[in-house]
Amino acid sequence: MTALNTQSELRERDFDGIICFGGEDWWYHNRGHFDFQIMRRLARHWPVLFVNSLGVRLPTPGTTTQDRRLFAARIARKLKSFGRGLVTIENKFSVLSPLTVPGGAGQKLTAWATGPQIRLAARSLGIRKPLVWVHCPAGVTCLDALNPAAVVLQRTDRFEAFPEGDGALLTAQIAELKRRADLVVYCNQDLLEEERGSVQRSQLIGHGVELDRFVAAGTRRAEPADVASLPRPRVGFIGGIDAHTFDPDLFLAVAGSLPDVSFAMVGGCSLADGWCTLANVHRLGRRPYDQVADYMAAMDALIMPWNRSDWIKACNPVKLKEYLAIGRPVVTTDFPALGAWRSGVVVADTAASFAAALRHVLAEPHDPAAQRRLVATESWDAKAQQLAQALYDLGLRQVQPGAALAA
Repeated sequence: MTALNTQSELRERDFDGIICFGGEDWWYHNRGHFDFQIMRRLARHWPVLFVNSLGVRLPTPGTTTQDRRLFAARIARKLKSFGRGLVTIENKFSVLSPLTVPGGAGQKLTAWATGPQIRLAARSLGIRKPLVWVHCPAGVTCLDALNPAAVVLQRTDRFEAFPEGDGALLTAQIAELKRRADLVVYCNQDLLEEERGSVQRSQLIGHGVELDRFVAAGTRRAEPADVASLPRPRVGFIGGIDAHTFDPDLFLAVAGSLPDVSFAMVGGCSLADGWCTLANVHRLGRRPYDQVADYMAAMDALIMPWNRSDWIKACNPVKLKEYLAIGRPVVTTDFPALGAWRSGVVVADTAASFAAALRHVLAEPHDPAAQRRLVATESWDAKAQQLAQALYDLGLRQVQPGAALAA
């Protein structure tokens, strides 16, 4: 799993806390993401400053009503996030929303203004020699200002494939991060192999799942009020409805061919207005992470209608293991990271086969035990322990692999 640059020698390193440049915003993104989950566990032992995403593009108003609405919403939520300042959430886990200007035009300003903001917040938490963890590529602009004891790059998404980002800028930022990172953490084996020769040290750590939360929800079959009124059978998609991951043409063909099935969609949507007008499709919008398991549990089957984008090819969807822990039949298009969990799902790549698979799983009795066995060792606590070993091997001797990072 590791690739060492022969010119790089491991040395013992001291650090007194962690600064994480997250790929999401704590205040409005799904908290099941890798960086949220891992940092919350590390914060049981060290102070962690989670820096909300610095952004990978400068939002523009666009021309359609949907574009303008999304633009206004993004600006409003970013300002609201910034207005919260530095907030301690739990244990030693604190969140900061610094003032930044995304994109190439704001890169120099970000390097000049954001680094001092973050350094000041970190020092207020007792962090002076940080381990710097970078998920959002824009975090590279702040490295020099923070003088890190070590740098870890979280390469769990192919950020340069994000369609709304500046591909050239993101590619350059990621290349610089790979050059400077002491360790690069991957969740996708194919992406790790592709980049093995361009990083000093790599580690594969797949996404985890909050097993207790999702297994318990699947057992009690909770019914949120806005789902309880939907007729059965119900098929659910829980997650972002975005062009770089979701296949709307496939979904519409499937849902249109199953008019007696209720399709419930829980998550934000960035597709154009009017993309779906089917009467049996119910778009419920975003829901807090604490409620996600209950929405999954209220379904008779769950789906992942992914497209074939470069983003999907390099990802490892968090919801796959959440779906399996819930214990409902799962129908998905194929994707590289499906791997060892393939036996717990039904794979269908055409609208006809996808619809037929749904018909079949909805008609047959389902035993969730086999699905749950597949993810029995995939808890976020187990992933945090795996990371602790990787950090110890890196020379961060304050991290003891045998020390429990669980609550």
